[in-house]
Amino acid sequence: MLNIATKEHDEARQGEAFAPFASDSNPYKKYFYIESYGCAMNFADSEVVASILMDNGFGATNNYKQADLIFINTCSIREKAETTVRKRLTEFRQIKKEKPGMLVGVLGCMAERLKAQFLEEEKLVDMVVGPDAYRTLPGLIEEAETGQKAVNVLLSRDETYADIAPIRLNSNGVTAFVSIMRGCNNMCSFCVVPFTRGRERSRDAASIISECKTLFDEGYREVTLLGQNVDSYHWVDEQKEVVVTFAMLMEQVALISPLLRVRFSTSHPKDITDDVLHTIAKYENICNYIHLPVQSGSTRVLQMMNRTYSREWYIAKVNRIRELIPDCGISTDMITGFCTETEEDHQESLSLMEYCKYDLAYMYFYSERPGTLAARRFEDDVPLEVKKRRLQEMVDLYRGHSLLAMQKEVGKTRKVLIEGFSKKSENDLYGRTDQNKVVVFAKGNLKVGEYAEVFISSCTAGTLLGKVITNQ
Repeated sequence: MLNIATKEHDEARQGEAFAPFASDSNPYKKYFYIESYGCAMNFADSEVVASILMDNGFGATNNYKQADLIFINTCSIREKAETTVRKRLTEFRQIKKEKPGMLVGVLGCMAERLKAQFLEEEKLVDMVVGPDAYRTLPGLIEEAETGQKAVNVLLSRDETYADIAPIRLNSNGVTAFVSIMRGCNNMCSFCVVPFTRGRERSRDAASIISECKTLFDEGYREVTLLGQNVDSYHWVDEQKEVVVTFAMLMEQVALISPLLRVRFSTSHPKDITDDVLHTIAKYENICNYIHLPVQSGSTRVLQMMNRTYSREWYIAKVNRIRELIPDCGISTDMITGFCTETEEDHQESLSLMEYCKYDLAYMYFYSERPGTLAARRFEDDVPLEVKKRRLQEMVDLYRGHSLLAMQKEVGKTRKVLIEGFSKKSENDLYGRTDQNKVVVFAKGNLKVGEYAEVFISSCTAGTLLGKVITNQ
């Protein structure tokens, strides 16, 4: 299957919360169920929510029909994401009718953006809770149990949940997300994140290192450092009188153990520094893979998007990455059909993709989000059929690049972290290379969580196939 992430694919991702049930002699207050949609930050937030609820006597279940509390952690980045959530809420409506005492809550970015609308129009919803208000969930549940609508969508200037140990939902026991900052100060004209997640603030570096050490001690072998813009991480350690930058933080995580892989997401092209690139190059366990969203290949459109860089500047950054880290995998985000985009602008996006030849691309057509700068300033004037046609042209171009990137791996030997069993056969395992490419190979005597040196013998457009040489 082609490893491609289009608008529909990215927003359809969801996860369920699960934890072992308590015994009858020590039952939980109630059972909760969480579904998460959208970006990795939402999935990480759901793990924080699970921790808060379990610390207050609630238990998790993976069966929503058995749950007393249902939470949907939502995404507002595109209209399709909100449509998906609304459809899911209507499916829960019937369950609620059959189980009158059940409560339903909407969490996350969509809750923040549509707080009043949810309470007034979505009769199913009992709670609306924004991304910075999860500590108040136990009290909001008590309020909702009285029949009142419970809501807290206040944004915070300092909340990072640094002291909360996340409950790893649906964990494979090998990889984990670690949130290092929240919010965003970049006012990209198409984006709702600054309005739904608030201003940028960095988490205490010591708490991040501690969480990563704990994960390693528990058997995890890869952490992904998360933030809307990780390269602008900035923490002042007053005791040591030092400012911790993202490059310094990443180095400290890498030094926990050479067996702990380090990834990160997401970078803004304007903020990723040579210090970050040199740190990646210095440590073998920091993965040679960077997600570097460009959004458009047209300087004119980039200016309207308020991306603060030009086409030429972005290309120079890609060149610098490949100069310092020759084997680095690069992925991106692309939007087609942004306000006033012409055929010439579109061709510039395609030519930029032709130049960069991304290993992975998340591609979408523009979806106007109410309240954004673009919605207030510009007309959404590109017809839908044109947006879709341009998106398809972009997808078709990327398919060729993806296959070429895979074919270049054939004949190489790669270090692979084993993450689980192949979906097609229990006799095969899968893992990822440093460059984030999926490899499938025979199980042999290998175990999940181990590293293996794998010779890449063949490939499909989205998967590498290999043979194990050694395991570590």
